[in-house]
Formats: sequence, C-alpha cells, structure tokens
Amino acid sequence: MRVVVAEPEHCRALNAGLAAGEPVDVPVRSVAADSLGARRASADAVRWAARPHVRSVLVPDEAITAARREVWRTHRIAVEHSAATALAALRTAAHVPAPDEETCVVLCGANTDPSDLAR
Repeated sequence: MRVVVAEPEHCRALNAGLAAGEPVDVPVRSVAADSLGARRASADAVRWAARPHVRSVLVPDEAITAARREVWRTHRIAVEHSAATALAALRTAAHVPAPDEETCVVLCGANTDPSDLAR
C-alpha cells in the first residue's frame, strides 16, 4: 500500500517537516486552514511520513475549491475543503496513480458550510 499525504500549498506542516527532517513551524493561509491549518506536524507524524511508501504532495487553493465544487455538482455531496484537498491532488496531477493502482480518497463534510457551493 502507498500513502499520499496531500496538503494545501500554504498549510504544509507535514511537507515542511519532511523537507527539514524534523517538525518546523510554517505559516498557515488556505481555504482548508480550518481543518488542515496545523502550524507544526508532530515528531511522530514526520517520522511515520518519512517511510518509503509515503509521498507528500502540495496543491493550490484554487484546485481544492474546484475539486470541492466538482464533488457537489457531480454527486451532490458537500465535502469540506480538507477532503477536497485529497481529490485535488489527483485532479492536478500532484499525484498520478500507477496504471494498475487502486485509489481511494476519503471524503467527509462534517466541517463544511454548503452555502458557498452554489457559487
């Protein structure tokens, strides 16, 4: 199994920790900051994400918003921006699955306001 960590470009606590080899503080500015806005990843998270089967990718806010609206238009499921971040990674080619690879994106909407989906 391969694990892909998808974070917004401007909420990249785990990605920055992996690059530094240890937890570091990062600025937080993203549409997904309410749920993905950690300023620092834990040492355990950085250690686990440094394993060979884990990959870290970053996606722009515009792609996150577009993915969220796509899920709403296509399936009428209101998801939060953090859930849309994982889908955005696939839509922007930040992560391209292997041809024979099964991909799973976990979507939830517990932390969302669906009133902005109609825009």
